[in-house]
Amino acid sequence: MAEFDVIVIGGGPGGYVCAIRCAQLGLKTACVEGRGSLGGTCLNVGCIPSKALLHATHELHEVHENFEKMGLMGAKVKVDWAKMQSYKQDVIDGNTKGIEFLFKKNKITYLQGWGSIPAPGQVKVGEEVHSAKSIVIATGSEAASLPGIEIDEQMVVTSTGALSLPKVPKSMVVIGAGVIGLELGSVYRRLGAEVTVVEYLDAITPGMDGEVAKGLQKILSKQGLKFVLGAAVSGVEKTKGKATVKYALRKDESTHEIEAEVVLVATGRKPFTGGLGLEALGVEMLPRGQVKTDSHWATSVPGIYAIGDAIVGPMLAHKAEDEGMAVAEVIAGKHGHVNYDVIPGVIYTTPEVASVGKTEELLKQEGRAYKVGKFSFMGNGRAKAVFQADGFVKILADAATDRILGCHIIGPGAGDMIHEICVAMEFGASAQDVALTCHAHPTYSEAVREAALACGDGAIHA
Repeated sequence: MAEFDVIVIGGGPGGYVCAIRCAQLGLKTACVEGRGSLGGTCLNVGCIPSKALLHATHELHEVHENFEKMGLMGAKVKVDWAKMQSYKQDVIDGNTKGIEFLFKKNKITYLQGWGSIPAPGQVKVGEEVHSAKSIVIATGSEAASLPGIEIDEQMVVTSTGALSLPKVPKSMVVIGAGVIGLELGSVYRRLGAEVTVVEYLDAITPGMDGEVAKGLQKILSKQGLKFVLGAAVSGVEKTKGKATVKYALRKDESTHEIEAEVVLVATGRKPFTGGLGLEALGVEMLPRGQVKTDSHWATSVPGIYAIGDAIVGPMLAHKAEDEGMAVAEVIAGKHGHVNYDVIPGVIYTTPEVASVGKTEELLKQEGRAYKVGKFSFMGNGRAKAVFQADGFVKILADAATDRILGCHIIGPGAGDMIHEICVAMEFGASAQDVALTCHAHPTYSEAVREAALACGDGAIHA
């Protein structure tokens, strides 16, 4: 029996970051992963491969739509799907092997296999049982489906199957207008598929600022995505080479059908904790399948902690990473902290969408007096030069103190620009603080400054 200070179960963003931080703090650390490669869903079948395909297909879009406008002439580029898949795999391999290198560098023991917890202080991997003073559950999540839908990862797929289809389908129905559905729907639309997105709610991207959601739907519609909103899917029937999605419109209960070669079920994710033995241990669970934790990420069983998608909160890799570092600090006897009010969210469509903090809808619910500073990318020289002038930056600030309460961006580089506001919010900055900070020209980030100026006397270029 090997003895460790900490054993982390799960090698995804939360788990591997937690393991590295534990090792940096002087704790003898092991990390258990059964997938065969580190990085979890994110690096293997999620964030990273999807961004590779988003990048490749964005370049394809640029070649077909914008190259001639810039005087770049030549034959139209064709898609070699097998080579694109190979490129995607190279990206995955480079990242996962990089984590293995970091484990060796930090002297972390990599236990390959599926882990379970037979008793407090023990982790079983295969036939071997290891002991640990502290155990961290970082087992992530898995795709959720709907009643009446059977996933086969060939014709009816989750995001995992959608990333590795044998060929580009001529048609695709995406069930769910959240982040995953819109990103992968964009990929296949750019590749030439007819894509229809079916969403239960009356707006896309649930929980996002309403104005941004409407703007994004309008832009994606221009790009060829079709939307059916307010539709309750009742099932998917498979026939020869086709799948039929059956749904009813909530407004009048009328029933409809759509045929497609592939159906992507993108209805969210659920915690993955099966096989750990938590019930037998007496670990308290929540009704939606999450592990219940306190403010220090401790479960109801002493010495066992949980982080990431396995617990309450947004299912985001960077949220899991923050919790991984914080719980490592707690285990090492230090103070771990995560500011859940400043966790950005990004959708990597073109244009990108990024947000942090409160939406207008939330502020209205709270009855909080606020002001809005907004600036369109139509007034940004850099965005116009690269054919990405759609979209805007919107900053929400307290009406009395000018303190930034939230920011919502739809435009080029939004996922990178949002962090200026994240840092500002961490320091309790006002919109005026951002407005008075010099921003380089010409950059997309000037739009952030202009939105901050709009919270005061007004933007310059509006």
